[in-house]
Parts: sequence; C-alpha cells; structure tokens
Amino acid sequence: MSAVAIPSRAIQLLELELRERRSHNRYPIRLEVEYALLNRRRVERLGHGTTVNVSSNGILFEADTALPTEKSIKLAMKWPFLLEGECALKLHIRGIIIRSVAKRAAVQIAYHEFRTAGFPTPGASSAR
Repeated sequence: MSAVAIPSRAIQLLELELRERRSHNRYPIRLEVEYALLNRRRVERLGHGTTVNVSSNGILFEADTALPTEKSIKLAMKWPFLLEGECALKLHIRGIIIRSVAKRAAVQIAYHEFRTAGFPTPGASSAR
C-alpha cells in the first residue's frame, strides 16, 4: 500500500475546523436584552441590545455601543415563553465579556436564573 500525500494547507484547515468546534450548541435567537456593565460590583453603565445567538455557556449580543472585554456584566432578557401559559419570564445572567468586536459582545455565562416578570393585569385577558 502506498501513502497518500496530503497537502499541508488541507491539514491546517482540518486542524482549524477541529479547534473551532464549540462544546455547546449555539441557537440563533433574537431577544431584547438590557445590560449593566459592572466595575467592582457597581454599575458603570446601563444599556440595551439584541441577542445574536445563545448557548448554555454564553451569549453573543449586539449592544447599543461598543463594550470593553474582561468586564463583568449583568444581562436581563424577556423570555419568549410564558410560565404555565400565563406569567412572563425574564432570564437574568451574570458573566464576563470575553470578546468584543465593534458593537458585538460575547459573554461567558457564570450564573443564570429565570425570574417571573409578573402576571397579566386583571381584565387584560378573557375571563375563565
């Protein structure tokens, strides 16, 4: 059996592909997000944006302005599903900005929780 020569460029592309594989699936979802950029647990700046994609480990979102890397951040986003079909939810996240290019920021999630955003006001829906 003879050996097959593989061009070095093909090997480099294969190695790059293996490095680029993510350990968590990313889901393209657009949700409004509010953020608080933190400096030693104090709010340095408030803003808003829109998510680009979400995984169980991180979020990529487009902010209203460029954000610095290696800063702590809190995010809150309206969740698109209701709890028991009635109660609005918000996903609250704390994390670190690990990458920022122009207005896009990648956040590595350190903590997350769903919180209720309140029940509908009386009379807003039909009676049961």
